[in-house]
Amino acid sequence: MTTLVRGSSDTLTRDALAVLQPGFLGTTAPEWLLRQIGEGLSAVGLFGRNIVTSEQLTALTARLRAERDDVLVAIDEEGGDVTRLEVRTGSSFPGNYALGSVDDTGLTRDVARELGRRLAECGVDLNWAPSADVNANPDNPVIGVRSFGADAELAARHTVAYVEGLQAAGVAACVKHFPGHGDTNVDSHHALPRIDVDLDTLHARDLLPFRAAIAAGSKAVMSAHILLPALDPNRPATLSPQILTGLLREELGFQGLIVTDGMEMNAIASTYGIERGSVLAIAAGADAICVGGGLADEGTVLRLRDALVTAVRDGELPEERLADAAARVRALADWTRRARGAGGEPGAAPTPAQPGGTAPGNDVGLIAARRAVKVTAGEVPYRPVDEAPYVAAFTPVANIAVGDETPWGVASELAALLPGTTTDTYGDTSGTAALVANVLGMAADRRIVAVVRDVHRHPWMADALDALVEARPDTVVVEMGVDRAQPRGALHIATHGAARVCGRAAAEVITGRAAGA
Repeated sequence: MTTLVRGSSDTLTRDALAVLQPGFLGTTAPEWLLRQIGEGLSAVGLFGRNIVTSEQLTALTARLRAERDDVLVAIDEEGGDVTRLEVRTGSSFPGNYALGSVDDTGLTRDVARELGRRLAECGVDLNWAPSADVNANPDNPVIGVRSFGADAELAARHTVAYVEGLQAAGVAACVKHFPGHGDTNVDSHHALPRIDVDLDTLHARDLLPFRAAIAAGSKAVMSAHILLPALDPNRPATLSPQILTGLLREELGFQGLIVTDGMEMNAIASTYGIERGSVLAIAAGADAICVGGGLADEGTVLRLRDALVTAVRDGELPEERLADAAARVRALADWTRRARGAGGEPGAAPTPAQPGGTAPGNDVGLIAARRAVKVTAGEVPYRPVDEAPYVAAFTPVANIAVGDETPWGVASELAALLPGTTTDTYGDTSGTAALVANVLGMAADRRIVAVVRDVHRHPWMADALDALVEARPDTVVVEMGVDRAQPRGALHIATHGAARVCGRAAAEVITGRAAGA
């Protein structure tokens, strides 16, 4: 690969580096990353692969800041199903759908503030969260429980509470995925979704939470890789001047940082390519290019840097637009630096969270998960499970945002309460009769707990569940996704998400154990 300006410290090159938010491999900072920070790279994105413990993460962020104190350290930590801090264990916080189902904005604010406190304590200062999407399409394959719900006003008030809580801890919020990914039936990790709604619907529904978040002072907004012909028939939102500049900047008045969703997602990479896509995104009004979920090497950083520099030199990208984008990145870095108490003018940024409702050690996440549980009793009086049960986990293919690294379900939490609990995973592979026969054979005379996720989207799962409940009416059913399907089983428990604490809350109900017992 030929690079245009390797090692150059000129302003143009530094601005091109400043707008990138790349990822990397490993749990320590590679030399190439430290070198690029020295050259002008202003942000780094963290993923689950970079995190083992809070102590390790703290050491990692300290090493990055030893290279330059004002580097932005970003993470995709939504809580709930999408967690990077606790990717190997499951989250200590329920996700948006659980919080929306409780509909207590004070609780949402407390959860976000405690999550922000933990991020700030580890040296993370920009969170690519929360999802402000209104999950208008119940068959949405990528948003679902990541949304506060299908009601726009509910989503708006909880988005505001989440932004306020996160930023009260000194961590910048980044509401996503503008102008709304909730009404899609395609995952933009795989292809380009198209939303055919009129402008009135868009403004009354999808844009409402973003308007509210902007008014509440959200420091950043993340664009969506979606096509909305009512706004721009030709380009996806991430690459659209009409959407990023015309709508977000000018009409909605947002003056903070506009971040793209991951540029290696197929909605962009397979149609425009990441270099061309990055140039078009900055030209359209984006300020920061998120890349690194899949491509996480120095070559990617150099390719994108050089594409931006070339576009300026060829007259395709105005130099002042790139400079403006870089300035917005640095302005946010300055805000977060002041929030960490590293200088600046008094009162310029919120102070870290104080002891109280979100003090260290507070179980606000578990409290929220317990409140989010919805229990529907069957026709026969329920007898709590008091001996080790058999857990059958009906598992769909995980979407890329959630990933398949993070454990979910109730088996481990039940095992903590009822030692000897066993579990197996079942997928759409063997047909209903064989699947159910297998479950019954493995369970023998033990009580069965069937765990599902978005059963309304998976006919194989619904068929298997119906057959299982018919064969064993005392089966307990736990829905850990969107609870659209008709409740079934001796006891139906909707947790509104699959975080570890959601599993704990369900296990308490299944066993009849009082909270905290």
